[in-house]
Parts: sequence; structure tokens; C-alpha cells
Amino acid sequence: MTNPSSIPSGSWPSWVSPELVAGRSISLSELQAQADRLYWLETRPQEGGRTALVSMKRGETPEDLLPSTVGIGTRVHEYGGGAYGVSSCQRVVFSDRKSGAVHLRENDGTFVSLASSTDCAYADFSFDATGTGVFCVREDYRSGGEPKAAIVWLDCERECVLVEGDDFYAAPRPAPGNGHLAWISWNHPDMPWDATQLTVAPLTWEDSRPRPGASRILAGEASRCSSVDPVWESADTLLVSLDTPGAWHPCRFTVTGEAGPEFLADPEGETGFPHWVFGQSSLRVLPDGRILAQIVRDGLSHTALLAGRHWQICPQIETAQAPVPFGDELAWITAAPDAPPAVVIGKNSRIIRQAFDFPEGITPEDCAHPEPFAYPSTGGAIAHALYYAPVNRHHALASREKPPLVVMAHGGPTGRASSAFSFKVQWWTSRGFAVLDVNYRGSTGFGRRYREALNGAWGITDVEDCVAGVHHAVAHGLADPGRCVIRGSSAGGLTVLMALATSDVFAAGCSLYGVTDLRALAEETHKFESRYLDRLIGPYPEQEALYLARSPLTHVAQITAPLLFLHGDLDKVVPLDQAQAMNQALHGLGRASALHVYEGESHGFRQEQTLRDSFTRELAFYQQVFGQN
Repeated sequence: MTNPSSIPSGSWPSWVSPELVAGRSISLSELQAQADRLYWLETRPQEGGRTALVSMKRGETPEDLLPSTVGIGTRVHEYGGGAYGVSSCQRVVFSDRKSGAVHLRENDGTFVSLASSTDCAYADFSFDATGTGVFCVREDYRSGGEPKAAIVWLDCERECVLVEGDDFYAAPRPAPGNGHLAWISWNHPDMPWDATQLTVAPLTWEDSRPRPGASRILAGEASRCSSVDPVWESADTLLVSLDTPGAWHPCRFTVTGEAGPEFLADPEGETGFPHWVFGQSSLRVLPDGRILAQIVRDGLSHTALLAGRHWQICPQIETAQAPVPFGDELAWITAAPDAPPAVVIGKNSRIIRQAFDFPEGITPEDCAHPEPFAYPSTGGAIAHALYYAPVNRHHALASREKPPLVVMAHGGPTGRASSAFSFKVQWWTSRGFAVLDVNYRGSTGFGRRYREALNGAWGITDVEDCVAGVHHAVAHGLADPGRCVIRGSSAGGLTVLMALATSDVFAAGCSLYGVTDLRALAEETHKFESRYLDRLIGPYPEQEALYLARSPLTHVAQITAPLLFLHGDLDKVVPLDQAQAMNQALHGLGRASALHVYEGESHGFRQEQTLRDSFTRELAFYQQVFGQN
């Protein structure tokens, strides 16, 4: 081990290189299985951030199913997801990221265009029982203004609008045998975690096309509640995560009767995910009828199997989404904190595809592990976070040395800090930083009351929880009080800026495509989030004065710590001019502020060069602040 006092924490040489972060890693998502094949998506920075569709037949090697010129993706709700689906006969439907057109890949490798419309976007595909047509969500941009939402059915010749009139739709799910269609909908100003309606309608088929009958609202009509992740258990029973008990819990509806929900065993945590993207799955019905659920407890995700009246945790399965049945086994994408993400099969976790390889000699012992971190915050509240201590086998803290602390404010703000392996964490911990990934009030995984604690208080309680986390970490000897920094992306960027404006605990901050002007955000952002701030701040423009008071741009004079802004020039969620205005205002006051713009990047960074530069640039920024360059 290197002499602990020879190199200060925050500057330790690390096995997590910029090349490893950006050049050789891929992200894995949306695992599906049909018969003898697995399917998943790979987002590849080395291919300009293209998302490839990959498949593996049992006993063979993985293969790309689409040409290298084609990327999977959709602009529905701007954040996308759910851009492909697979039928029982292994036909694949997908949305082309560039054009938005919908195509079928036949089993022989040929491609057929479905009857999708120009200037429309499609997502959340489910094949009908025949495998010839697909149900999906459509956003229609043809008339200008906000896109109009609908549930449609497509085949090679026709596009049939089935359901319309609400502002948003998700999860159109045909029952086995095509007898019913279930879906979720919601309207402004609600977000899908505020209030949705779960609806079911009988289906009849005329001229080989579906026609929905009289619909019935199963949940969300008599009282405000949120339903997520519906999945058919049989032709007559539907499972969904519903939050009327105070947290998303699995329940069962019998769609042919009038009975209300039958809640399954208490998961002693929360199932379900906030609907930021399509293609998520927290519930799964196995071929033998047993039920799997993804449960969040104390900020950590667990896979559990319903066994009688109890959920039995499956410790060998570390994943963030419910596993998929694959023959008589299960397959999943791993989400362990100390191993690269991988597509694996079976009890022995046989690796099919791995996101990247650790450098030679690096083992799980070289990775930092999350520790659930609950602590008192303002107003008598208990806030939550995941704490990571610095880990490096060749270096250690000097006697009485405390590590610098990187506080992370997740986006959303209705989101959650993940415990899965992340370069966003290991980059810092391997260099001698500690990390506090804060699940401030407003985060998911802790029930509806905790989620709603940010309503009307964005930029206040989230900031208070981040600051209280620093005080708690320092009081317990887990951080150097003079070397605490804060970073956040999107909504987390606003938390960063307001924390710097209202406290003195941070030596510096980094805002990645973060919000600086709430009035501009309310006026400019996309449809999905255009009324989000009604809950977090207040109705606009009626509460314009409050929007002004809560905007970081209003508090520029109170920010004295150095700031780094990283932003993409194609960002439509938080436009670049937000970062530009804040940076210019800081410069006008003579404050230390830098803005770096990445060409061709939108809301979130995907390209190899961007990832390499952004990690390196942010590290150098903090080291300069600490006088360690």
C-alpha cells in the first residue's frame, strides 16, 4: 500500500480511467424473452450513442438484429423507452430513433414497414395474440402545438385509433386471447405518480382489426391514486402496483367482475417505478403462475417471489427490473454495486453479455458499496441517502484525514438514487472521494407521503436534505467539512444551484444540464413536464412571483462558490440558454464560473468523447478548487 500521507484523498490514481468510462462500456436495458431467444438493448457510446437491438438464441452467441445504421429509440414523452417489442413467434417491432417510423423484423431477417404516420412517434409496443398487429402509444405532432396522445393498433396496412381524449397514455396491454385491453392514462396537471386511471375495455375484432367496447375504470375514478406496471395474470385477472395503501403495492383486479382490488401480501417496501420512461417492469408472472416483484427497501432494490402470504427475497438476483422467464430459468440484467452490468441466465448467473470488463487484477473488492444512510433533516423529517466510502487497494486515508465528499442530487426530481454499479460513483470513490447519493424528500421508493413532501417545496426541502446529509456525514467523521462539493443533473442541477445560494457547506458545484430559470422551464419545456411544476412550485403564470423567487437565476448574487456547467446544445428538456444565462450572470458579478457545451448532445450525455471529457473536466475542476492540481 502506498504511504497514506503521500497522496491526498481526491487525487489517488484510479483504475477507473476515462477510456474505461467512455470507450469500452455499454448500457444494457429492456430485457425480453420469447421461446428460445433473449432480446435486449445496448446503448454504445463508441457508436455515437446508438442503441442497438441484440438477441441471443439459446446455446449460441449474441448477434445484432439491425444494421449499424439503425438505432432504436422514440421521442414519446421525450424520455422514450419501450421502443421495441417481440411477439410469441419472434417477430420484432421497433421504432427507428431518427425517423420515428415503426418497422417489423421478420424471422428471416427481412424488414417490413408498419402503417405508422409521418410526424408521429410511437412507443410501448405489445403484440396482439395473432402476432400480426401491435398496440402502442402514439404522440401526434401533425397539428402543431402540444402533441396529441392516443392508443393505436398498427399492422402493415392500417393504423387504427382505439383510445384518445386524455393527455397521456401508457401500458396498452392486451389480455391473453385478445379479449380485453388495459391501459393507464392521466391528464394535466398531474404527473403519472400523482394520479392516473387504470382502465379496461372488452375487445371485439372486425375485419381483423380490434374495436374496444365500453370501458371501465378499475382504479383512479373515485379517489386520487397512481397505478403503474400493469401485467395480465390470466385472461380475466390483471396485476398492477397501486399506491392507495400509501405506497405502490401489488394488487389484483378481476376485470369481468365489479370487485375492487385484492392487494397481495405486504411487500414491506415499495414496488413500482415512477413513469419517466416506458419499458419498465416491477411485476412478472411466471409460467407456473407464481409472481415476482421488484421491491425497494431502505433505498435498495430486491427481487422477491410471492410465497403464500410473504414475499421471499431472492438474494442471488441483483437487478433493478423484474427478471424474465427463459424456459425453465430466469434471465435478468444485473445491478450489483460491485460488478459490471451483465445479461445473465439461471441460478449460477451465467453471463451472456457484459457491459465492460474490469481491468486485469481488479475485483469486486476494489468497488465502493452503498450503505443506507438515514438522518434527521428539517421539520423533524428523516431523509435518506446511500453513502459510499472511498475504496482503493493501493491507497488509504492518512491518520485523521477525512475524505472529500461528493454529494449527488438525482434528477427528476421524482426519481431515486440507484445502488447499481455506476461509474458516476466509482470514478470518485476510487480516487479517494466519499459519495453521498441523496434520496431527498420527493424521491420514490419510500412511499407516497415521502414522494409528495416535495410538493410546493422544490428548491427548499431537497436542498435542506442535501445540506443535512453533509452535516450528518461530517458529524460522524465521514467527510472533510472543507472539501464537500455537490453535483446534479437536470432537476438535480437546480438543487445544486440553490444549495450553493442558501448554504455555505459546499466548496464548489457542478450542474449538468440543470434548471436555472423556472419561468423559462414552464414556458419552454416539452408536453410531458409542462405542468410538472404545478405540483412542485404552483400554477403558472398565476404564481409567477413564486417561480421567480425559487429560480437559481434570481439568487446569483448569493452564490460565491465556483461553479461548472456542462450542457448539450440540442437539449429540448432544459434548453442550453438556461445554463448560458446563469453562467453569464455569474461572470457579470466576477464569480468563478465555467460553461462547457457538448455539440450533438441532448438531455443526458451519450457520446464517447462527451463522456470522457465530462468526467475528466469535472474532476480537474474539483481538484483545482481543493488546490490539488
